[in-house]
Amino acid sequence: MRRVGFLLIMLLSSLARAELTIEITQGVDAPVPIAVVPFGWQQPQSLPEDVAGIVAADLHRSGLFALMPRNTMLSFPSQPSEVYYRDWRLANQEYLLVGKVQSEPGNRFRIQYELFDVVKEQRILADYISGSAAQLRLMSHRVADAIYQKLTGMPGAFATKIVYVSAERLSQDDYRYQLELADADGANARTILKSRQPILSPSWSRDGKNLAYVSFETNRPAIYIQNLQTGARERVTSYPGLNGAPAWSPDGKKLALTLSKDGNPEIYVLELSSRKLTRITRHYGIDTEPAWAPDGKSILFTSNRGGPPQIYQKELASGWVERLTFEGDYNAKAHLTYDGRQLVMVHRNNGVFHIAVQDLKTGRLDILTDTLLDESPSIAPNGSIVMYATKINSKEVLAAVSLDGQVKFRLPSTQGHVREPSWSPYLN
Repeated sequence: MRRVGFLLIMLLSSLARAELTIEITQGVDAPVPIAVVPFGWQQPQSLPEDVAGIVAADLHRSGLFALMPRNTMLSFPSQPSEVYYRDWRLANQEYLLVGKVQSEPGNRFRIQYELFDVVKEQRILADYISGSAAQLRLMSHRVADAIYQKLTGMPGAFATKIVYVSAERLSQDDYRYQLELADADGANARTILKSRQPILSPSWSRDGKNLAYVSFETNRPAIYIQNLQTGARERVTSYPGLNGAPAWSPDGKKLALTLSKDGNPEIYVLELSSRKLTRITRHYGIDTEPAWAPDGKSILFTSNRGGPPQIYQKELASGWVERLTFEGDYNAKAHLTYDGRQLVMVHRNNGVFHIAVQDLKTGRLDILTDTLLDESPSIAPNGSIVMYATKINSKEVLAAVSLDGQVKFRLPSTQGHVREPSWSPYLN
């Protein structure tokens, strides 16, 4: 069966570590014109980061905005007194972002920015953010988040992180697998775990401090938790058979996981403080890939108990089990948006795997992707974008699509192949 996630089979495709890049492949039909002017900087040495460039790239990547090229700008204002609305109206811009960066004691920087409505000739946002030199890129993403929220009414997710799995094929049967952590735009990639055995199913704790994942480093699957700040890691399960698909509870106190220690793959919940293990499902079919509802009162999972794999939901208090998906001959790898309204999944119809979203109130299902062999969806914390793994021209890449299907972009590796994306929650 093609869907290795369903049976938790080892990831065996040839992958290579590298930083990701962004390729916009589709945006909305009428993106909002906005000019992001290079931010003012009065010091002789150059800034470590192009703050305005990062902001512009973030807004462009959302697919909702048309960014004015710098080489077509008539001026480079950095404060309100230098803004001449007529010039920007003639350039058909609806919004204008200007700002400046100032140095502060202790190798710190202050980014001051202002957003203008060109048509109304009004300043609609003014703020600042301070931090260290190492935080300049993060601060730039936070500026983009603020602009995005002001103009769309939805929080931005540019200052979040992603993790993914890469690997290098050393010989015919020898691989070097790596768990990578990067900014949401693929920049600043760093390796947090290396192994000669597969790494699968990375999952973020809700506070963004820890990852749970499956590692085969002892030549059998085991579930580990790793602290992202200290690097400390702990093996939490290593039962005979499958140990897979860890999913953090909303309160961060439990892991839902798949174990086959009793002979059949079933869903269990592990209390991390006491190590108490509770079996959640009991069926002759295969139950796997658990995902928590946002309120922590139920768990979604993939099961073939009714035939081909479909997604079910079990209420933990009552034990009630309900099938959620009916369209297509395969639905798996459930992920819920943070409001619990939208169910994102891997959907197969006529033998083709795509990413799809189902509205749990109306039952409407929409196929979001037009690529092939799509898998491992992960949702941005603002519910706007789904990142997933796919194959394009025989190359394993990450791609992303908005939940309305209008915006699409890819994050191919600069050197090789990548898989198993997982998007972080909001980070402090």
